[in-house]
Amino acid sequence: MATLKDVAKETGLAVSTVSRVLNSRGYISEETRNNVFNAMKKLNYQPNEMARSLSKQTTNTIGVIVPHIRHPYFAELISNIESAANSRKYKILLFNSKDRDEKEIEILDMCNQNRVAGIILCSGTVAMNKFDKINVPLITIERNLEKGTACVECDNLKGGRLAAKHLIELGCKNLVQISGVCGNYMPADSRETGFIEVCEEYKIAHQELKTNETQYNVGEYKELIEDVLLNNKGVDGIFASSDLIAAQILQVCAKLKIKVPQQLKVVGFDDVLVASLTTPTITTIHQPIKEMAQMAISLLIEASNGKIVPSKTTLPVSLMKREST
Repeated sequence: MATLKDVAKETGLAVSTVSRVLNSRGYISEETRNNVFNAMKKLNYQPNEMARSLSKQTTNTIGVIVPHIRHPYFAELISNIESAANSRKYKILLFNSKDRDEKEIEILDMCNQNRVAGIILCSGTVAMNKFDKINVPLITIERNLEKGTACVECDNLKGGRLAAKHLIELGCKNLVQISGVCGNYMPADSRETGFIEVCEEYKIAHQELKTNETQYNVGEYKELIEDVLLNNKGVDGIFASSDLIAAQILQVCAKLKIKVPQQLKVVGFDDVLVASLTTPTITTIHQPIKEMAQMAISLLIEASNGKIVPSKTTLPVSLMKREST
């Protein structure tokens, strides 16, 4: 069975350098990293995870907490987090916090038992004070940082502004925005702020509607959407805070014989797969989900290695024009 010394000999590197690559410690060039992993593959070298975890006090495992697994946005985010972690030789331990508020302690105990290198929190339902005794980096994605190490967000404010401006430029005079859960402030609420700013700047009639926790948990918004369209006959443009909501707007419009985009124009947010699968396809605000996942993994690994990381990283968004406008 190949040893660490065999890998070092194969690469011509010092054993200490090979060890740094395996433990993701300090700066390692991409060329050196690739040489080590190629040698490991050639020699069929298998790192002793137990020994490594005992020496490091942590494993190459990252805890990831999301509120949903089936929601299109979180499904894509999880996939990208796993890919980014795998590229750095880390594994993820996934937790779904939906309907598990009372099990927060259980989730954190499992993170401790598995000696995670850090935690990525994407759920707004898990209270931050639960992490007071977690002695590993805590990176949040699209939720308020509070006591965490660092947060990663997209430019939600700009996204709301882009959506409103696009609808107004297309001639919409009576706009509606369907936003996040009432009473649960999250960074995504800035989408509504940006939307309102542009509507007031252009003196366009507008109203904002909050969803509730039940709708969010179930992922079902059709009743709310139908109520909006039946009781607001003059509405000619809707900005939805997610592509999931936007897709259901199209379904309700088909039921009510409202033509999109001729009678009603629709803009979503996220740019997940569903946005390009509907008929018509959905104009949406592209959220850089892949880049956000990669950034979260990088920040976590750097922080776990004792490096100072920025407390907040905001990534740009863009408008993806499709058939719904």
